[in-house]
Amino acid sequence: MTAEAMEARPRSGEDPSTGRHDGAPPGHGGRRPLRIALLSYKGNPYCGGQGVYVRHLSRELVRLGHTVEVIGAQPYPVLDAVDGDGAGDGPGRLSLTPLPSLDLYREPDPFRTPARDEFRDWVDALEVATMWTGGFPEPLTFSLRARRHLRSRRGQFDVIHDNQTLGYGQLGDLGAPLVTTVHHPITVDRRLEIDAAADWKRRASVRRWYAFTRMQKRVARRLPSIITVSGSSRREIIDHLDVRAGRVHVVPIGADTDLFTPDPSVAEVPGRIVTTSSADVPLKGLVHLVDALAKLRTEHPDAHLVVVGKRAEDGPVARAIERYGLDGAVEFVKGVSDSALVDLIRSAQIACVPSLYEGFSLPAAEAMATGTPLVATTGGAIPEVAGPDGETCLAVPPGDPGALAAALGRLLDDEQLRTRLGTAGRARVLDRFTWARAAEGTVEHYRTAIARAHPGRGGAPTAPTGAGRTTAVAARGNNR
Repeated sequence: MTAEAMEARPRSGEDPSTGRHDGAPPGHGGRRPLRIALLSYKGNPYCGGQGVYVRHLSRELVRLGHTVEVIGAQPYPVLDAVDGDGAGDGPGRLSLTPLPSLDLYREPDPFRTPARDEFRDWVDALEVATMWTGGFPEPLTFSLRARRHLRSRRGQFDVIHDNQTLGYGQLGDLGAPLVTTVHHPITVDRRLEIDAAADWKRRASVRRWYAFTRMQKRVARRLPSIITVSGSSRREIIDHLDVRAGRVHVVPIGADTDLFTPDPSVAEVPGRIVTTSSADVPLKGLVHLVDALAKLRTEHPDAHLVVVGKRAEDGPVARAIERYGLDGAVEFVKGVSDSALVDLIRSAQIACVPSLYEGFSLPAAEAMATGTPLVATTGGAIPEVAGPDGETCLAVPPGDPGALAAALGRLLDDEQLRTRLGTAGRARVLDRFTWARAAEGTVEHYRTAIARAHPGRGGAPTAPTGAGRTTAVAARGNNR
C-alpha cells in the first residue's frame, strides 16, 4: 500500500468523516489522543511566565491522555513527572527534546563570546552577530532551528504549538498545523522601557534590543490561529500586531491549585507583604511598591516586603531602597523550592501585584489560590484575574504609590477584610483559573486547527506512529 493510501485510510473503528474512534477514551469525545510538539525558545519556569506555561500546560495535556514532546532551548524547560493517578483519561507521554542554542545569556557570563569550536552552522553565526550589534536573537534563531528539526520529522506530530517565538522560521509548511500562544505583545514591554529610559542613548539601546518585535508583528499577521490568555491581551494583539480579530482566541491559564493551597498551620508574619517581580523591569512596577512601602511604614513600622526575584545592585529600585533607608525592610529571595515559595506566600498578610501591565498575572492567581488577600493594580489583564475591587481584591491604579500605600494599610488594619478577600479570591481561582481548564480549552483549538488543515477528518488525522526522537524524559522541577 502506498504512503498516501496509508495516510488516507481510517484506522480500525475510526469514522473517516469525523475522526472518531470506537476505542478512544470517553473524555476525548470519542476522538483519539493527539501527538503534540510544544515549542519553547526560553522555557525555564523559574525565569518567566513562558516557562511556567510550558511546565503546567504540558502536564495537564498529558493527564488528558495526549502525548506531548516539548522542544526547547536553554534555559531548558523543566517538566513535571506525570503518574497514573492524574486527572482525566491519561496519562499520555511527556518528554523533552533539547534544541540547543549558543546560550549567550547564561549565568555567570551573560553576553559571552563563544569559543570557535562552539559554532555549528550559519544560524549560530547569526545569533552571535545579532547579540554583538545589540539585538536579541533568540526568537529568530530558535525558529530557524525548530523549522529544520520539525521538517526532518514530518508526520510524527498532529499539531505544533509555539509558545510566543513568532519567528520567521515558523512560516511555511512545518509538517503539521501550527497553533501559537501569545501571552501579550512584547511591543508593550518595548514601549514601557522606552518611556522609562533616562536618555537618548538608553532609548536607542532599547529600540535595538527589541528590534525582533518587527519580525514578530510580521509573523503574527500571517498565522492562522493565535491563543492568548486574557481579553486584554487579545485586544493588544489585535491593535499592536494588526492581527484579524477572528484569528485570536482567549484560553485563560491558571494556578497550580494542587500546590497553591491554604494551610492554617503556616504562621502569618505581621506586616509581611510578598510580591513576585524582576527588580528593574519597568512593566513590573516594583519601584512604585517600594515608594508605597516607605509611606506605609510611617503608620505601620512593622510593614516589610519580600520580593521573589533577583535583586538589582543598581537601578531605580536599588536607589529607592537606599533613598528611603529600607535595606532592612525589603528582602529579595530566589532559588527557593516550590513548597518554600507557597509557604512564603501563605505567611504573608498581603500579596501584592504592582505591575503597570500584565497579559494575565500568574502571581495574582497563585496568591489568591493560597487564600492570601491581594492588592493589585488595574494594569492590563490584572482585573480579569483578580476580580472586582472590594470583593476578591483591593484594586488600585497602576503607577500610583499613594493608592498602593492606602490599600496596603487598609488591609493591614482589618483582619476581617483580609479573611473575606482571601476566601473569595481562592473561590474565584478554583472556578475560573486552573491548568486543567486551560488544557481542555487548548485541545479544542488544536482540533480546530487540524480540521482546517485536514478537511473532513474532524481534527483527527491518521499519521504514521513511529518513535519520536526524544532525548530526555520529563523531570520534576523543584527549584525556583
